[in-house]
Amino acid sequence: MAWTQQEVRELKEGRYILLEEEPCRILSIQTSKPGKHGEAKARIDAIGLFDGSKRSVVFPVKHKVLVPLIGKKQAQVLSLTDVEVQLMDMENYETFSLPIEAELKGQLTPGTEVQYLDAMGKRRITKP
Repeated sequence: MAWTQQEVRELKEGRYILLEEEPCRILSIQTSKPGKHGEAKARIDAIGLFDGSKRSVVFPVKHKVLVPLIGKKQAQVLSLTDVEVQLMDMENYETFSLPIEAELKGQLTPGTEVQYLDAMGKRRITKP
């Protein structure tokens, strides 16, 4: 299981939420007061961890949402090409390749360690 459930009122900025099958980091949460016959609602603005697109949703504060389990892990850079980097996980020694993002070009060198996110079967380098 790659996620848990939480009520909207328990969410905080900087934490994570699953929107449109994509793990997202919450940028802001605004709650409205309950109406005469309704309940309070929360507007959540979030950005996708892997696709970088912004998403906005409105839910009742008692609504249950999915929260992805995000793993922050360490890996060693084994080799580099112009378009991808080969990494080895420092816990289980699994090797895998990831595409090099534009902002990381020139910052990665073989033999160094990097931090990467692992969520919902997707991976991304966060810190060189």
